[in-house]
Amino acid sequence: MNLDQIRPARAAMIAVLATVWLSGCATVSSGNPRDPWEPLNRSVSQFNDGVDAMLLKPVATVYREQVPPLVRTGVSNFFGNLNDVWSFVNSALQFKLQNAADNLARVQINSLFGVLGLFDVASSFNIDRHSEDFGQTLGHWGVPPGPYLVLPFFGPSTLRDAAGMPVDRRLDLAQRIGNPDVRHATYTLRAVDRRANLLRVGIVLEEAALDKYSFTRDAYLQRRRAEVYEGEDDPRASEPEVNPAPR
Repeated sequence: MNLDQIRPARAAMIAVLATVWLSGCATVSSGNPRDPWEPLNRSVSQFNDGVDAMLLKPVATVYREQVPPLVRTGVSNFFGNLNDVWSFVNSALQFKLQNAADNLARVQINSLFGVLGLFDVASSFNIDRHSEDFGQTLGHWGVPPGPYLVLPFFGPSTLRDAAGMPVDRRLDLAQRIGNPDVRHATYTLRAVDRRANLLRVGIVLEEAALDKYSFTRDAYLQRRRAEVYEGEDDPRASEPEVNPAPR
């Protein structure tokens, strides 16, 4: 997805957020306190599924079938290295000093010895990756997740994560690429790479889930809670999080 696609997607995201806030009273509650806007979310989810079926999934399938595995791994490693930079910043903002040190070490080692991150040398030294974004940082400092929210093009989120997304994208290193053509190509390749890595997961989800929407929602909320509270390190990670429905 290139920059020209991201701008309308961001505008659509803002429009949905505005609609949610303005129509909170009018929207029929689903009965699930974590998902009071389920009718709207299901509609957006269906739209995203349509875009995926027509565009992202076919392109990602061709990419996976035609591009050699070694090249695909290098692409994923490169974008993972870019993400490690922002993860380092968010780990530091959360005072997770060991995680920050690990992420910084990964960036230094992979950028220097892994040819700008094409090779994940740091993992061979057992230096773990700790993925962090600004939504997790907000959650770490006590900002509640708010209701579940499905964003056009971007997919599952919460009100807190949606609020943190502009910060993530503003400070994305890909934004610093000066040549517009290279920047657009970078965004497109990253979107295709992410979707290609989820092809098998999508097949399992479609075959196993009776209600794909509910399964995706519950899995997302559980995963995000575990990420904010560091899994087994905090008992709150396994506790259900209930958000009061807006009035």
